Amino acid sequence: MRKETKAAPLGGQDALMRAFEEFKAANDARLDAIEGKRADVLLEEKVDRIDRALAEQKSLIERAALAGRRPGLAADPAESEHKSAWSSYLRRGDSAALGQFEAKALSVGVSADGGYIAPPELDRLIESRLRAASPMREIAGIRTTSANLFRKPISLTASGSGWAAETGARTETTSPTLALLDFPTAELYANLAATQALLDDAFVNLEEWIATEVEDAFSAQERAVFVNGDGVNKPKGFLNYTMIADASHVWGQIGYIATGVAGAFAATAPVDKIIDLVYAPKAQFRQNGRFVMNRKTVSAVRKLKDASGQYIWEPNDRGGATLLGYPVTELEDMPDIAASSNSIAFGDFQRGYLIVDRAGVRVLRDPFSNKPYVMFYVTKRVGGGVQNFDAIKVLRFAVS
Repeated sequence: MRKETKAAPLGGQDALMRAFEEFKAANDARLDAIEGKRADVLLEEKVDRIDRALAEQKSLIERAALAGRRPGLAADPAESEHKSAWSSYLRRGDSAALGQFEAKALSVGVSADGGYIAPPELDRLIESRLRAASPMREIAGIRTTSANLFRKPISLTASGSGWAAETGARTETTSPTLALLDFPTAELYANLAATQALLDDAFVNLEEWIATEVEDAFSAQERAVFVNGDGVNKPKGFLNYTMIADASHVWGQIGYIATGVAGAFAATAPVDKIIDLVYAPKAQFRQNGRFVMNRKTVSAVRKLKDASGQYIWEPNDRGGATLLGYPVTELEDMPDIAASSNSIAFGDFQRGYLIVDRAGVRVLRDPFSNKPYVMFYVTKRVGGGVQNFDAIKVLRFAVS
């Protein structure tokens, strides 16, 4: 079986660049009209229309790239004994086959009441699909653990050091101050429905079907909690930590830069605050820094110019965009621009935010609850939270 791949839309990147040039020309005319106090409604509509076209073209390129990154079907390999037993359980509910396998090999199952832990192949397939579908999984750090709680030691102060001659005495230095960050995992679940006809079809790859259904269900939940989760039976989002003005920033809190205007950029020199945001993290966190915002905020930022009249938003040759030279990741769960909203974040999310996956996906086959359908109750344990409070800063649309 040949793997099917999708190519990027013909001329997609060229179309994106042409659309951006049209956008700049129309927006320049709109700004000139505003400065001349002769605002043109038609110009406003034209800018908005091209802005939407830019977003759609960028989305097309990203979807084509995403389709190319998704794992394809295997070239019909011989099923292992474990996979054969797993297939019998999914299609016919034959748990005895899994029980016999467990008696011969490592235990990979639990009682039928709680479901069975899926083979590693399905676990990896789900992980790879979630990574492709979730923007946060692409930019954050990820750790896999075998426990329900992952603890990471953090050094709050550096170890003491000093200079000495080759034979000189060494005075005792101070020890670093350590703290433990806890990342508990919570259960993420999805209830999938299948017909018996689907299960009886030998040509249907049930693992691929489960992974596809779980991708849609799990990725939507993860996108929300990695940004705004409250940490109660779910990961804690980076915007749910205590926010403090960056000048007073301390460990355990996220520092912010205020725009100086409630619910908007400043009328004069609006880009200055975005520049301040870039330089809020220390140099080591700017090297891998990126902006995070939703598409409505992207639309507002796309119209901004620097002091020399150059647009600070630029499309790149990979279908994405840069802002002041840094990549931009669109997260739809970031808040819209409003009074006191934290609508833009910047920093090194690889070092700043940690996603914890407990190894193993559990599947419970239930043919009784919703006849004539067979339900598959799929669960996975996921945790997350900020692991370095110096690495992420936000822009708050507030006076102070």
